[in-house]
Amino acid sequence: MKRKNTEKLGLVIDRYLKIIGADKRLKEIRLQNRWEEIIGKNIASKTQKITIRDGVVHLLIPSSIVKNELRMVKTEIIRRFNEASNENIIKDVKIY
Repeated sequence: MKRKNTEKLGLVIDRYLKIIGADKRLKEIRLQNRWEEIIGKNIASKTQKITIRDGVVHLLIPSSIVKNELRMVKTEIIRRFNEASNENIIKDVKIY
């Protein structure tokens, strides 16, 4: 017997995550995992820690030189993240 109203599991899960409000967090985690791809190997290798929470990228960078360089291109970093996600998820970048 053929079932009616069947849906792909991925679509059902996406809808459920959206209902419980976890879809935004999942998108942030996916972006966080793409840090090297978004920023490049050189800068990624100098990043001690990256977290994304509530649309804000938090970067822990030990090198003061790299920190200053990243502060100068903060808007570009935001643009790259949002371009990678095809949405305006990232609103700010904090560098520590």
